[in-house]
Amino acid sequence: MLCETYFRAVATAYAAGFQPFRKNKTFMTPTKFGIIGCGNISDAYFGATKTYPILEIAACADLDLSRARAKAEQHGVAKAYTPEELLADPEIEIVVNLTIPAAHHAVSKAVIESGKHVHVEKPLCITREQGRELLTMAAERGLRVGCAPDTFLGGGHQTCRKLIDEGWIGTPVAAQAFMMGRGHESWHPAPEFYYKSGGGPMFDMGPYYLTALVNMLGGIRRITGSTRKTFDKRVITSEPLKGTVIEVDVPTHIAGVMDFESGVVGTLVTSFDVYGAPHGSPITIFGTEGTLQVPDPNGFGGTVMLKTAKSGEFKEVPLAYGYAGNNRGIGAADIAYAVRSGRAHRASGELAYHVLEAMWGFHDSSDTGSHYQMTSTTPRPAILPMGLSDGMLDE
Repeated sequence: MLCETYFRAVATAYAAGFQPFRKNKTFMTPTKFGIIGCGNISDAYFGATKTYPILEIAACADLDLSRARAKAEQHGVAKAYTPEELLADPEIEIVVNLTIPAAHHAVSKAVIESGKHVHVEKPLCITREQGRELLTMAAERGLRVGCAPDTFLGGGHQTCRKLIDEGWIGTPVAAQAFMMGRGHESWHPAPEFYYKSGGGPMFDMGPYYLTALVNMLGGIRRITGSTRKTFDKRVITSEPLKGTVIEVDVPTHIAGVMDFESGVVGTLVTSFDVYGAPHGSPITIFGTEGTLQVPDPNGFGGTVMLKTAKSGEFKEVPLAYGYAGNNRGIGAADIAYAVRSGRAHRASGELAYHVLEAMWGFHDSSDTGSHYQMTSTTPRPAILPMGLSDGMLDE
């Protein structure tokens, strides 16, 4: 009955003119941000200025200044800097750190020392010690640390969060998540770092799955894990490094169990060693009254499927929120809104640190042959308000 009631309510709302977004008529002085790291993923972030009226891209920087200049020209950015020049620019309030994982700590630390807020690509850092240092430094200076993934703020995962919070599956009991593939050497132009410290399937893709799970279910209390490294060497088959041999330094198949503070028991498998998982939802949440199939956490939209005890079959749920396209940068925009209103930002450093500790927990548990007890806690991020204006994150 709950499932049918939900669909009738959504259908009635849409018929009455409900839209996930209202037309944005709000004018605001934008917060200027800069990007450090002009690699493959940066293109998605340059578009944030067009999506969120609170953000304005002021500059980009890279160790290779020619690369920064090329991106600045491509995206119409006024200034191309070295990283040091960008950090010295007093107009820039937020820096988006898109460097490789091994550089996340050093660059984010330099951003904080320059007196600016930072939003960093996942993972937060390589080690827990580095992560704690960043959070402590930022807190002492009254600065914000944000971290990808921010995909949980997309329409697909916000709809799932709403369904869980409103009891459509009853009390959550269990969760399962799978990210299984053959690795990146067949398609990525420079895949070596995926097999070095800070890489592997857990540190590459684990943040998407763990962040989505914590958003829906809350913090993790205990981790039990098993890991293996199936291949000691990998051969790159993509251009331009075709034929290069990679020495594999990290586990490439990780499986484990998560005990959540809420009592939910979850399973997670991440792998670079196999040819995919069986067809099905990448994340499934099982409750006492129903089951929820959750979209790919590496995207903002996707299909949400709900099955209840009464319905007896899965039915697609219309998304109750916008931001279902490629909305990279929404986490940085949320920092800008949060700074102005004084509220907590959602893709927070505390959430990212909890995820970082959990990822290491799978490895530590496997190495020691014992459970890993989490030392950090994190509140669930606040759900987005419904009916926001396009590009807005506050009512």
